[in-house]
Amino acid sequence: MSDRFLRGALAVALVLLALFVAQPYVTGLLYSVEQPRAITPRGDLAPAESSTVALFERAAPSVVYVFARRAPRAQDLMRGDPYGGQGEQGGGDQTGTGFVWDAAGHIVTNNHVIQGGGEISVRLAGGETVPATVVGTAPNYDLAVLKLGRVSKMPPPIAIGSSGDLKVGQSVYAIGNPFGLDHTLTTGVISALQRRLPTAEGRELSGVIQTDAAINPGNSGGPLLDSAGRVIGVNTAIYSPSGASAGIGFAVPIDVVNRVVPDLIRTGRTPTPGIGIVAAQEEATAQLGIDGVVVVRVLRGSPAAAAGLRGLDPATGEIGDIIVGANGRPVHRLADLTAVIQAAGVGQTVELTILRDGRMRTLQVTTADVGQQRQ
Repeated sequence: MSDRFLRGALAVALVLLALFVAQPYVTGLLYSVEQPRAITPRGDLAPAESSTVALFERAAPSVVYVFARRAPRAQDLMRGDPYGGQGEQGGGDQTGTGFVWDAAGHIVTNNHVIQGGGEISVRLAGGETVPATVVGTAPNYDLAVLKLGRVSKMPPPIAIGSSGDLKVGQSVYAIGNPFGLDHTLTTGVISALQRRLPTAEGRELSGVIQTDAAINPGNSGGPLLDSAGRVIGVNTAIYSPSGASAGIGFAVPIDVVNRVVPDLIRTGRTPTPGIGIVAAQEEATAQLGIDGVVVVRVLRGSPAAAAGLRGLDPATGEIGDIIVGANGRPVHRLADLTAVIQAAGVGQTVELTILRDGRMRTLQVTTADVGQQRQ
């Protein structure tokens, strides 16, 4: 009885083993599909997806690819790639993004995209490449306006919104040409408002928008859109040691752009409101334990001179005036003063609170266009 049982168990085990070994072959034989499979209907897109698709399709035709080629420099001969590679990495080409501002063919982009000079071309969404000329630049805002040459069909101007009522957490969308890849859409939220961003001539742009929407080299100058598809900022920089997106991108607020661009179209430059002072370096001020802007020198014939501001005594080095407030707002550093003056504009009166000889006093200063001078 035991032998018969053992033989039966062994037979069952062998059968099971055979089935186990043969199972992949049997399955492949019975279930292999050797013809294209039937497509399963997807159904409608989710409402959020549909709105994003519609936003991109509406805005993308107004977004362009900008590249400026300059003559190679001597140091370029030392590079393996004579054109410095793709993106805004130096070398022969500077590339970035722009968008159509008006029906006349004006393009808004970043100043740093085209500041190397040379021949500038713009590739439209349809693939047409046309030459462009610089109409005006505003280095202090990292903005530039180009004018398209003759095109077969002018792209539509993009819709403009406002940056004055933005909220942290609201959705944003960036369209650009990262690393030369045309019309890439990235999404995110507004991470912070009222950031400060260094620009030209040692100045800072206040009120900058921070976003976690992926921004990479080549995105510069492209539009940052709200969920209604309106431009609320111009993507201008990323904070990343590696040079690639690290979730911290910055955009120039559209309210600034909407004020500066018409000046650039009209006159090729934008007025730089100032009062005509040279301020002490912030490092030196901090080392002295001074909270405010130390006036080193007052420019001759400037609004500051007319108002009676005093700089350092050249003979003794004694500190004259320290600006600690402007229009009721505290001034801790030059960027605070610059923000108030820029908000006021040219030809407006600004009330300064100064510390002189240990006593607080106020002065009325009328701003003027100081050009590229540091205020």
